[in-house]
Amino acid sequence: MDTLIKKLKLNKNCKKCKFKCNTIYFQQNFKNWTSGNEYIDKYIQDTQLSAHEDPEKALEWIPYNRFYGIKYGKKTGVYRANWTDGCIDSWDNENQNWKRFNKNMIIALKSLSNPKSFILEVINEIKTDYELYGITQNPQTKNYMMVLNDKCKKCNLMCSVIHFKQNFESWTSGNDDIDKFIQNIQLSTHKYDAYKKPLIEWIPYNKFYDIEYIDIGKVYANWIDGPLREWNNKNFNWERNQNVLVMLKHLSDLKNIASEVENEFMLHKIYGITQEPQTKNYMMVLSNKCKKCNYICNAIHFQQNFGSWTSGNDYIDKFIQNTQISAHDDAKEALKWIPYDRFYNIKYIEEIGIYNAFWIDGGDSTNRNGIRKLVDLKGLSDPKNITSELMNKNNRLYGITQYPKTEYYMMVLSGECKICNKTCEAIYFQQNFECWTSGNDYIDKFIQSTQISAHYNAKKALEWIPYDKFYGIEYVEISKVYVANWIDGPLHKWNNKNFNWERNQNVLVMLKHLSNLKDIASGVENKSILLYGITQEPETKNYMMVLNYICKKCNYKCKTIHFQQIFKNWTSGNNNIDKFIRDTQLSAHDISDALEWIPYDRLDNIEYIAKGGFAKVYKAYWSSKSRFIALKILNNSKNITLEFMNEIMLHYKVDVSDKIIKFYGITQEPETKNYGMVLDYAENGSLRNFLNMNQCKLDWYDKFKYLWIIAYGLSFIHRNELIHRDLHIGNILHTGNDVKITDVGLCKPADYFVSENTRDKIYGNLPYVAPEILRGKNYTKAADIYSFGIVMYEVISELSPYHDLSHEGNLAIKICQGLRPRFNIKVPELIIHLIKRCLDANPSERPTAYEIYKILRSWCDNRVTEIQKQIKESEEINKLATDGMSSTSLGFLHETNSEAIYTSRLLSFDNLPKAKNSEAIYTSRLLSFDNLPKAKNSDDYYKYKDNIISVEFSASLSQQIDVSRLDINDSNLPEPKHSDYEQNNDIISMEYSETLQIDISQLNINEDGEL
Repeated sequence: MDTLIKKLKLNKNCKKCKFKCNTIYFQQNFKNWTSGNEYIDKYIQDTQLSAHEDPEKALEWIPYNRFYGIKYGKKTGVYRANWTDGCIDSWDNENQNWKRFNKNMIIALKSLSNPKSFILEVINEIKTDYELYGITQNPQTKNYMMVLNDKCKKCNLMCSVIHFKQNFESWTSGNDDIDKFIQNIQLSTHKYDAYKKPLIEWIPYNKFYDIEYIDIGKVYANWIDGPLREWNNKNFNWERNQNVLVMLKHLSDLKNIASEVENEFMLHKIYGITQEPQTKNYMMVLSNKCKKCNYICNAIHFQQNFGSWTSGNDYIDKFIQNTQISAHDDAKEALKWIPYDRFYNIKYIEEIGIYNAFWIDGGDSTNRNGIRKLVDLKGLSDPKNITSELMNKNNRLYGITQYPKTEYYMMVLSGECKICNKTCEAIYFQQNFECWTSGNDYIDKFIQSTQISAHYNAKKALEWIPYDKFYGIEYVEISKVYVANWIDGPLHKWNNKNFNWERNQNVLVMLKHLSNLKDIASGVENKSILLYGITQEPETKNYMMVLNYICKKCNYKCKTIHFQQIFKNWTSGNNNIDKFIRDTQLSAHDISDALEWIPYDRLDNIEYIAKGGFAKVYKAYWSSKSRFIALKILNNSKNITLEFMNEIMLHYKVDVSDKIIKFYGITQEPETKNYGMVLDYAENGSLRNFLNMNQCKLDWYDKFKYLWIIAYGLSFIHRNELIHRDLHIGNILHTGNDVKITDVGLCKPADYFVSENTRDKIYGNLPYVAPEILRGKNYTKAADIYSFGIVMYEVISELSPYHDLSHEGNLAIKICQGLRPRFNIKVPELIIHLIKRCLDANPSERPTAYEIYKILRSWCDNRVTEIQKQIKESEEINKLATDGMSSTSLGFLHETNSEAIYTSRLLSFDNLPKAKNSEAIYTSRLLSFDNLPKAKNSDDYYKYKDNIISVEFSASLSQQIDVSRLDINDSNLPEPKHSDYEQNNDIISMEYSETLQIDISQLNINEDGEL
């Protein structure tokens, strides 16, 4: 053997298949087994080395200990056994072993007479009746044995016949004729079809239970195993339909079994034959199928159960049985005998003279799983005349019962409402009448009348509500009512599973004294209140209505009612704020529209972010809402004014738009007592901050997108007839991939109070303030458009406006005289033209926010347009000028003047301070300019198309003017005028800028150089 193995070269890949096929796995295992006989070893190995694609073609050496249950068959002359491992299926790479199927299968073991003539013997076996799996050896006799399986000659596989045949020796009826009859039928069922062919088994009598003798020679029983369904190769056994109702019928002529079975099969399906152990009578096991339906219908199941019950009255028994054996298709048509102990909570309803009860079993197939049914129990006066009594009943009859004490028979009727024809809410209320009383007949009757009329809507019914079902009872002096929490809460709907009412628990309600019992009816009719029921205060014995108010707008108890009921639970400590929040809540029928008073201790992890002109901004976590928010603490807001609250109202009115930052409510910082606004948190901060972080990264279309979103948000503000008043890039926040406008109307300090000294003052961020506003005109929507034009310039250029100039009086004069920011790069003319229109000195010439939105949106969405062509030209010019640097990053290369202030503030330039270094601030302030020149465009504003204003005009305004030394008033300022507006490519031309030079000789300057 060792010599043979040495001759075999173990290859990693099969030479024939060019990969590691089945033969390689077999070959690698040669050293792990031997039969002890070279002829047998070689033959097995040859079959394995030829099984390249199908391992089932290979034989195996199978150790004898892999078999169990070995039995010798006298009739067949072979052994039967169970093979533990079963047949090879395929190679399992993960476990490095063979996968197998048909484990514990039954096989045949047949002695191999001469190992030397093994091949010839195997060929003869294969040609006949068997399928060969391998060779084994009996360790005691040393005889080699073939491991075989029966193979059907007709099917050429192991069909049903083989499974039956292998089991022949495991049973006997004790009668050769019966055994032969059963076996012959089994040997003919090659492809078993339980519905077309009679398949007969020998069935031991102990496999039946609940055996009922119906008639002589006729028995009903339940068969534990049930009839055969199909062979299960995994379990190597038959699958069956268990616990089947069958009929057992005497087999009268044993000599002529075939004809008797055939005749019976015409009426009933036959499953097999059994023997009654006491009488020794053989019996056919038949399906108990209905003659009318030709299958086991409901009537058969009822009939099987006849022996398990009796009413004790033959008329009643026969009547019930007749309904059952006629209920072929619909079990609901059958009546039942219902034991009285299957009812509970039995109550007599005097008004209608019947009993109400709950039936545990629930009546029919639609009420299983222990669901109970409400039924009526009505006396049956004459059992002999039961049919006529039933004719007079409108309600559905479920069955009959008997009261055990009086032995009085009662019909079990459905507890259905005569109006609804079903068990509606009114029936459930009615069942509970005896469980409560108010102690007052009028109240009881009134409540009950509302309940029995609430057929479809339980919410229309009133209840008697015990006073101990309320807690947190408080008297409200203003409205003269009590407010309380109702533990159970109002009815919602009936729950059939729990057999009780579902309720909206812990509801806030009002308790109002019922001075006149007749007021109950008026309370029900009052459309402005929602009446739940009546209660009684135990000490005073006063009856009280349990009610809630209905919103006149919504016609139900909406969110405004809930807010109103908890007004007393909070206060900001400031009447103006309280009124403001409550007003928003009273108008917020949708809860998302309401502002809240938010206690400061509800905010966690508070972190400082930035400082503005009138506030400090923090990030915080709002624990009760599980979200991060921005907390804007307003400077000097301890004594917040009504005027400022009106400004906050503007923000509230527009924050329903998704382009406006969400405003949640107001809080108060406990140490400083300053109030703060709780706003949605924008993770990227202001748009200015986002531009700083993403310099060189945004393309033209990114910028167009942000700009059209801003324009759309501004159009929403204007559409609501509001004005922002302080639009600048610091008041535009970047969140996710979106931008939102904030601080709508908030352009003053919180303690701002209108007086003669402040009435004409201007708060704002100077570079963004329109020239007409600088001159004291009223804010208009056009002023916001001017601010948007500066924002547009800033987004396109990535430059802060007027970054190289001091933001004091001189800049205000220059803006009125036509100064506008300039681009450091080549920008498409379409963009410049739109910005020019926004920055026009004449407010009436500026476009609307919605017009701007449509233009920008078209640029963003429709890229194959004139704007795309101009962008391409601008990019090429800019690349030549900057050695390939991106156009959108050029603007960031700049230095900022130390007095460039990007904050909203009070701008007052009556007495300008000397220039000094200061930090750049990014907030609003108060602007105050006396006697500024009238606003105007440069003469060449629209003629010059290459920039917003021409470099020449910008230079003409570069001579610094010490405003504090000039005697400026309205009489000596130049009149505003346009340049030849439409004729140039920059915003203003060089020629026009020269006209803005000041003739110093005309100034009134004394010998000391003073004015």
